[in-house]
Amino acid sequence: MTDPSRSFRSLRAEAIVLRHSDYGEADRLLTLYTREQGKVRAVAKGARKIASRKAGHLEPFTHVKLQLAKGRDLFIVTQAETINAFMPLRDNLTQTGRAAYVIELFDRFIPDEETANPSLFRLLAETLSRLASETVPWLALRFYEMRLLDFLGFRPQLFECANCQNEIKAEPQFFSASLGGAVCPRCGQGLPGLWPISVDALKHLRHFQRSGFREASRARPAEQTRKEIESIMQGYFTYLLERELNTPGFIKRVNAALSAQSN
Repeated sequence: MTDPSRSFRSLRAEAIVLRHSDYGEADRLLTLYTREQGKVRAVAKGARKIASRKAGHLEPFTHVKLQLAKGRDLFIVTQAETINAFMPLRDNLTQTGRAAYVIELFDRFIPDEETANPSLFRLLAETLSRLASETVPWLALRFYEMRLLDFLGFRPQLFECANCQNEIKAEPQFFSASLGGAVCPRCGQGLPGLWPISVDALKHLRHFQRSGFREASRARPAEQTRKEIESIMQGYFTYLLERELNTPGFIKRVNAALSAQSN
């Protein structure tokens, strides 16, 4: 459903830059998620010119204030001011890869022309801020994934069996992407496409689902549990999106290269 406010000829907007691409000879086409208008596309005229004053404000995962004019088909950026460039996210490929993952997941799930959701905007901005400042980025990413699923209506069922609805007990279970949650051992004997999930992994997923960030960030799962949780979440996202994300593979390659250099 189209937001009537999109018909305004000019407006101020607070936005996160999701991505950009070349447009024409010197312009830049931006995909933005704004607090006021939701997901929109806009053209920054002359942004690829060396002398452009807008270019530095319009890099991906930058939090900005914009003045937008309504063109025939797209918004046009007439003014840009950085609120937070999240500079630590640009310090190295690992940091940049994590930020790119947050943006890719958001961009894939949120359709073009999606109307505004201030809570979703706040989640995106807060997650980038946490990644730029947190010493345990893994936790910031897992919390983000769980909250995003909540907002999108894909909250995984973790306390009752997604097949028979009986209470999940403290024992190894299964996870079903198609059913959207944990599956008890009894149901798991006859259902296809299930992944085993340990007691510890399920415990931490439940913790992330029902906790605020401050409480969730106290969790310290073992390395094996972290890998298990990441694998399950990525499998769930792949099922929901019907395709794999690009950035997890990029992050793995960067980490493998860094590990090889240190040995």
